[in-house]
Amino acid sequence: MNSFFARKYVVSGIFIAITLTLVARLFYLQIIDDSYIHSANSNVMRKVIIYPARGVILDRKGKVLVQNEPVYDLMVTPREVKEIDTALFCKLIDIDKEGFIKRMEKARVHSPYRASIFEKQLSVRTWAQYQEYQYQFRGFYVQKRTIRSYPDSIAAQFLGYVSEVNEKDIERSNGFYRSGDYIGRSGVERSYEDLIRGKRGVNNLMVDALNRPKGVFMEGKYDTLAVAGEGLVSSLDKDLQILGENLMKNKLGSIVAIEPATGEILAYVSSPSYNPNMMVGRQSGNNYMKLLKDETKPLFNRPIQASYPPGSVFKVVSALTAQQAGVIDRNTVFFCPHGYSYGGGRGWMGCTHYHGSTTLQRSVAVSCNTYYGFTYAKMIDGRGLSGPKAYDLWRNAVTQFGIGHKLGIDLPGEKPGLLPTSDFYTKRYGNDKWRSSFNISLSIGQGEMGITPLQMANIMAIVANKGFYYRPHLIKGIGAQKIAKKEFTEKVSAGVDEKYYPVVIQGMSDAVNTPEGTAWANRIPGIEMCGKTGTAQNPHGENHAVFFAFAPRENPKIAIAVFVENAGYGGIWAGPIASMMVEKYLKDTITAPKYIQDRIYKANFLPAPKKVVDPKVKDVKKTDSVKSKTDTLKSKRQLAALTKPKETIVHHSEIKRRYE
Repeated sequence: MNSFFARKYVVSGIFIAITLTLVARLFYLQIIDDSYIHSANSNVMRKVIIYPARGVILDRKGKVLVQNEPVYDLMVTPREVKEIDTALFCKLIDIDKEGFIKRMEKARVHSPYRASIFEKQLSVRTWAQYQEYQYQFRGFYVQKRTIRSYPDSIAAQFLGYVSEVNEKDIERSNGFYRSGDYIGRSGVERSYEDLIRGKRGVNNLMVDALNRPKGVFMEGKYDTLAVAGEGLVSSLDKDLQILGENLMKNKLGSIVAIEPATGEILAYVSSPSYNPNMMVGRQSGNNYMKLLKDETKPLFNRPIQASYPPGSVFKVVSALTAQQAGVIDRNTVFFCPHGYSYGGGRGWMGCTHYHGSTTLQRSVAVSCNTYYGFTYAKMIDGRGLSGPKAYDLWRNAVTQFGIGHKLGIDLPGEKPGLLPTSDFYTKRYGNDKWRSSFNISLSIGQGEMGITPLQMANIMAIVANKGFYYRPHLIKGIGAQKIAKKEFTEKVSAGVDEKYYPVVIQGMSDAVNTPEGTAWANRIPGIEMCGKTGTAQNPHGENHAVFFAFAPRENPKIAIAVFVENAGYGGIWAGPIASMMVEKYLKDTITAPKYIQDRIYKANFLPAPKKVVDPKVKDVKKTDSVKSKTDTLKSKRQLAALTKPKETIVHHSEIKRRYE
């Protein structure tokens, strides 16, 4: 009897255990595990993400710079994929069998039940071919989206590019972005991402067992509409931009043109550039790596990231700040004996010519180094202060012209340039007893100073406005109302009174419009352009050619800076480029002689590609090597005789070394 009851409890316990296990399993499947729910829903409903179109970008005249074109992402739900004609499938979307297997494995790892991207950005043509056979490929469907298109293939560094989000982007967005979304990576695409990205929507579709759409789920009750991004009206003049990029082909450098009255950037050229369409489509990743490895650095945004010694164009700032400080005036005369002697006669800063007695106005027109050596000495040595304290006053005046700090352009990655503090020199020389002779090269925009092409153009806008500027910017209007950002409508003072500008402006006019001026060859018929040439010394090779100007003199419409690396003299290379740009903008024509235009268009200052040395090839014979070196030295001497540097500076460290 006891044995019977014992067996009864054992059997009952087994049934209870089985029942509890089944209940637990049902609870898990129905409440916790959602895979079957997804599978069931996928058999009757498909959630289709509706990606918004990014905002279109126009130029200042309403011409399209960036637009959108449709593409199709091929989606897959691995569990629903049955036996298909793999060869036909691969042929239709242009992949190989290994690629098919790799993509399917990746999709299964993501989720067997949830749809994920199998292949991105099928073109309209590819989609049309695939659509004809779509019914044969159960488990696959397409999702429409748009990608960027650049009709004129210009302004790549200004416009930027778009790419798929990564994990960090998703994390930083607090859940706004999801895998498969796209984000602006550079240029205005990045700066204005929050405005031009739009807001995604969702369509819930009913599908049959063959994954074919059969209508809208619940009459669209749970659908949401996609909201397109805000459009942008840029300040760029498309025709002027195209001209600038053509003029800078096969050259390293920049062109920045600004409308002085507003701070709107009219042309923004970084050279070498690239076709922005390369960063769109299924080959964008490969194209990006090619650009990244390019020796000429086409991804480098030169107008805001390259820093150069400004050379003689800095004399304009020196002339203005020295007047404001009261150390010179329009009648101040210095004698130029072909150079400036400093450090008790131990150092010599050469000048281009023997200018004799030179006034402030003439010093600007003929670009007299000596005049600005004396001016800098009076700023540092003649104010009754120690060198560091006087230098701090000088530096503070210079920074108000936008040098040594960011201007706040609406682009990512802007660099501040370089303007050393007094502490830099105190540390370099080991004490605070240094004077103007220790960094005299700053007086003519050389030495440790470095400014960006954007800062150069902004200096010219300040002179055109006689003392103020608006922060340079590339977007003048946002959305249908064309709203302007507040920070770009605020006037910024350069710290020099208006009364000190006329003499400098007259000197700049003389530089272009009188035979004695350094930019006489760059004058424009019928337009009084005020400009300044510069030849910035480059210790690593040929000097850089610099030119900046504004025009016309009265009611200026354009301020421009042109910088051509390793080209030589500013008046020969940068000046003609600026003249053609100014004339094109003001008169919609170019009257420069054809031989000058041809010379600019055909010039090639790109560095020679680095030769790949084959280790199997033995060295040439010693006699050939000696002959080659002799020929090289001979050619260098001939070149030096033909291209005598405009500015010869003996640095203080060299002087100190000689006399110790």
